[in-house]
Amino acid sequence: MNITIRKIGNSEGVILPKDVLDRMGVKAGDELEVQVEASTLTLRVPDEQFTRQLAHAEAFMDRYKVALKKLAE
Repeated sequence: MNITIRKIGNSEGVILPKDVLDRMGVKAGDELEVQVEASTLTLRVPDEQFTRQLAHAEAFMDRYKVALKKLAE
């Protein structure tokens, strides 16, 4: 399947066909992970468990940043 890069306001983007969105289980407003390697663009649905774990880790690091900094010395 080929799609065309289009001008969208001051940006450029692609419009994904509804059947692609349906197969991915996403809709307008959902977030996707984007990965670019060389000339390959990969879009994927974020892993919700990983996203939750990352949020907990960030909260932990923020809460204990002074102690973590001292441990790093």
